[in-house]
Amino acid sequence: MATRHFLTLLDLNPEELKGLIERAIEMKRDLAQIRQREPFKNQVMGMIFEKSSTRTRASFETGMVQLGGHAMFLSPRDTQLGRGEPIEDSARVLSSMVDIIMLRTFEHQKIQRFAQYSSVPVINALTDDYHPCQLLADIQTFVEHRGSIQGKSVTWIGDGNNMCHSYINAARQFDFELRIACPEGFEPNSELVAANKNRVVLHRNPEDAAKGANLLVTDVWASMGQEDEQNHRLEQFKNYQVNAELMSHAASDALFMHCLPAHRGEEVSKELMDEPKAVIWEEAENRLHAQKALIEFLLNQ
Repeated sequence: MATRHFLTLLDLNPEELKGLIERAIEMKRDLAQIRQREPFKNQVMGMIFEKSSTRTRASFETGMVQLGGHAMFLSPRDTQLGRGEPIEDSARVLSSMVDIIMLRTFEHQKIQRFAQYSSVPVINALTDDYHPCQLLADIQTFVEHRGSIQGKSVTWIGDGNNMCHSYINAARQFDFELRIACPEGFEPNSELVAANKNRVVLHRNPEDAAKGANLLVTDVWASMGQEDEQNHRLEQFKNYQVNAELMSHAASDALFMHCLPAHRGEEVSKELMDEPKAVIWEEAENRLHAQKALIEFLLNQ
């Protein structure tokens, strides 16, 4: 059987994703009740980070330990990848020594090439184009609070970045409507939008996009690697802040999510971060549980 990877949400079918979310909720409950098992004793996850991380590293490392295994942190400063070793060589060698690999990098093509030459499952822990693990946590959080997201309306406010791309894939896989509000010139990938035109709509006016929505989501206006664009982006996105006024256009029980880190007072108002509708802290914790379910799924294939 071919090795299964998780590079985008499209690598699992809708039923597999639904089952994974259910398993994540179950594993979260088991951990709280001290009923967890350690099925992957003596198995090792290689964690390759070419971008900085807090939640991703902590959640994957903790999750692998809780499953009975070990997580090994590798940075470009410590490996031959950082000195120009071909991706396919690193993939072949590392996958011969560990049981599963997660990679946080820049170009999405890099992780695709790495997976092509890896003999063990590879997980996308973030690329410039996609962040599928965060979407698993987001969907889990919504399900825990409001039940199935199927048929619901979700509004993305801000940059058409890797998180936005993963929300487009999520709309397809979990069957919900996605409205994207972004300034001109900051739209998500046009081919991805066109391929999902039956459930994705672009807006310029955030209020129009938020009307009656069940979930509002945003991210920083300048992602990693875009720091030199910070001032320009602040000007372009100044009318795209998620705050109490914007939330008032959504459904009365709408939730707010943010993948973090957040710039309070920029893409999200300071007060909204601490409102009951903001489920961002549970969303962050659920990275642990969703990724444990993902690791279990891939290692059991």
